[in-house]
Amino acid sequence: MTDNSTRTDLFTPTLMGSINLANRIVMAPVTRSRYAEDGIPNELHATYYAQRASAGLIVAEATNISAQGRGYAATPGIWSEDQVTGWKKVTDAVHNAGGKIVSQLWHVGRFSSVDLQPNGEAPVAPSAIKAEGNTYTVDGFVPVSMPRALETDEIPGIIEQYKVAAENAKRAGFDGVEVHSANSYLLDQFLRDSTNQRTDQYGGSIENRARLTLEVTEAIVKIWGNDKVGIRLSPVTPDAGNTPPDSNVMAMYGYLIQQLNRFDLAYLHFVEGATATSRAVPEGIDLDALSTQFSGPFIGNNNYDLEMAIERRDQGKIDAVAFGRLFISNPDLVDRLRHGAELTIAPHETYYGGGAKGYTDWPKGTY
Repeated sequence: MTDNSTRTDLFTPTLMGSINLANRIVMAPVTRSRYAEDGIPNELHATYYAQRASAGLIVAEATNISAQGRGYAATPGIWSEDQVTGWKKVTDAVHNAGGKIVSQLWHVGRFSSVDLQPNGEAPVAPSAIKAEGNTYTVDGFVPVSMPRALETDEIPGIIEQYKVAAENAKRAGFDGVEVHSANSYLLDQFLRDSTNQRTDQYGGSIENRARLTLEVTEAIVKIWGNDKVGIRLSPVTPDAGNTPPDSNVMAMYGYLIQQLNRFDLAYLHFVEGATATSRAVPEGIDLDALSTQFSGPFIGNNNYDLEMAIERRDQGKIDAVAFGRLFISNPDLVDRLRHGAELTIAPHETYYGGGAKGYTDWPKGTY
């Protein structure tokens, strides 16, 4: 049997902030849509994550910070006491299995439906620009709704939602939190000039459009400490409606990353290319040049296999590598990669919805 641990240090312990990782293999946040409408994790979710606890770090699936932040049915939340109690079952199970897990804090912004919002209200966004595409509700797929622009005096309330969620994540026993400022959700919508047409201090200039992400990060760092907070960015990922990236990706994200450095974060989790699709980037954009501006540990993400991860680690371009879909059907992915064992590919129909089938019934490999 192959021993890939002789070829790379990806299987050796490392430190991200003050979080000790047993290896440099990260489980990326993978939405599985297996929650009741109350968004409360249960024993099934605890089993699922514990099965994958050999990852150096688990980034739990994107978790709604508030009822307003919700954009898809069957996704988890972390704003209620019952949700906190549910997540404690998950974190306890992961810790008992020897793993580490952080919570990814999520507000979808405009990509939602009135059917999912409290009292049937319009989703909120930096600007009243409607996304394209459909989202999933208890009644099936429906078109996303027209959002309303947040008033300037509402922004502190958005930051407060993140603060409460961060405090709840600490009470739920997570090892840290990841700020979800990627994939064209609320914070990313503020970053991009394609979705942010504001004229107040949160719109217009690069500095203004980066303001909310930085204020949210600062607020969470005050709760957790800088050494237990990471952030996820996706500079060139279009949203479901193909909203384009910012008109000046290098300047926008270069500024943001340089400003994030003042927090001395635990890590930067970077989507290299378009999330879950292609690693290709538009002409004139150099994601490696952006990532090297970050002063802390860097997690590479998007369509990696082991050979690519080894190569980019050897080149010093990543400190760790995140796998998402491969963890769905390979709960013991770290050992399979270490020993060169065959990987199972999950069919797409098992990705979302349902119960234990296609979720916790994947067998371990032979190695």
